[in-house]
Amino acid sequence: MRLVADSACDIKELRGMVFKAVPLTISTDNEEFCDDGQLDIHRMLDILEKHKGRSYTACPGIDAWLEAFGDDDEIFVVTITAGMSGTYNSAMAARAVYLEEHPQAKVRVIDSKSTGPQMRIILEQLQQMIEEGKKFEEIDGAIDAYMQKTRLFCSLKSLHNLAQNGRVSKVVASAAEVLGISVIGTASSHGTLEAIGKCRGDKKLLVKLQALLDDAGYEGGKLRICHVENEALADKIADMIKQAYGATDVCVYKAGGLCSYYAERGGIILSCETK
Repeated sequence: MRLVADSACDIKELRGMVFKAVPLTISTDNEEFCDDGQLDIHRMLDILEKHKGRSYTACPGIDAWLEAFGDDDEIFVVTITAGMSGTYNSAMAARAVYLEEHPQAKVRVIDSKSTGPQMRIILEQLQQMIEEGKKFEEIDGAIDAYMQKTRLFCSLKSLHNLAQNGRVSKVVASAAEVLGISVIGTASSHGTLEAIGKCRGDKKLLVKLQALLDDAGYEGGKLRICHVENEALADKIADMIKQAYGATDVCVYKAGGLCSYYAERGGIILSCETK
């Protein structure tokens, strides 16, 4: 059984699994960045911070998906939210082509309705069920219920790229920068970024995040945190969660290219299991 995802999952390999990550690209009028293992994210962030024009992302093409599918008969695919990207539709188009050539195959494309750490948690759950020996149909039925018990939250210090990409108002982005506030958001049920608060300072952010986790029904389960050149804050959040909830399965890691593009320098994205 094979697992495939787009690069927004921030995973390059899953130990013990046949896994492929298909890169998205980030572009300006003058530069193109491929979100693969070779991307210099620090340089990309420097260029984007100075860029005044439009920037945008592009989903993988059908051929890239087909290459990632290989020749397996059972494949699970996890994509970034269809609410902010055409990646899910691209993967579904590739699925249709693949099934024409491999009519015996089973391919499930999952719209995560999220990104980054939430995609990672979904992939880890798929891996766990595969390693437990569950059949494709059993996993297919169980993963949707599991996804309903996961959440994603983010803290963004800059909305520049989201504004340049047309995802938020440039007025709102400028106001956040001038006021020096962090915008707190979540993945909505429709897979879009929903702003749910704002704060100034790390201490207030920790308090706000704990309140959000309480409201979401987090009880100390699996939690993943990715950061964009802000490891110190990510570690503070992880320590708070371990102390407040007795959590043991908490992982902090650097965001990949796509998540770094949207979260920007200083940004934090976290996802967790809920009750």
